[in-house]
Amino acid sequence: MSDQDLICVGAIAGAYGVRGEVRVKSYCAVPEDIESYRPLYAEDGRRTFTLALLHPVKNGFAARIAEITTKEEADDLRGVSLFAARDQLPGLPDDEFYHADLIGLEVYDTGGTLLGRVKTVQNHGADDLLELQLAGTSATTFLPFTKAAVPTVDLASGRIVADPPLGVLPDATDG
Repeated sequence: MSDQDLICVGAIAGAYGVRGEVRVKSYCAVPEDIESYRPLYAEDGRRTFTLALLHPVKNGFAARIAEITTKEEADDLRGVSLFAARDQLPGLPDDEFYHADLIGLEVYDTGGTLLGRVKTVQNHGADDLLELQLAGTSATTFLPFTKAAVPTVDLASGRIVADPPLGVLPDATDG
């Protein structure tokens, strides 16, 4: 299965209890939906998991994975991202995107100048932020992923048109 076929839907945050249960963070719009995607894959696509949610806990769920029976095995899974096959996921409205589809897109300003490429998509509590690898440099900057700052996302052509707020891009006169 290729990277394009998998979408990150959650992560294992560590052990929960002493019988091999895990704490799971869900990135799904309806958090409980993570349980319905079967199987879930590790990032490498080689390991698979089937989750059974037990109950909500702070910032996620306590869950059972059939093959995991000890706290030590559960601890070893801390930080493992969980991916679902794209064809299991619901379709999205025209103005919503899976983060995986945005990464790698070229970003142009409204005048057609290449600003850079989307390196990551992050969310620290408010709106999503596109981390841009700026064209011709190793520097990055964060662009708010709002309709005002990103009026156009064209997945078919692999490009984004952005109107960055003042201060987002380095000033060319800073030398």
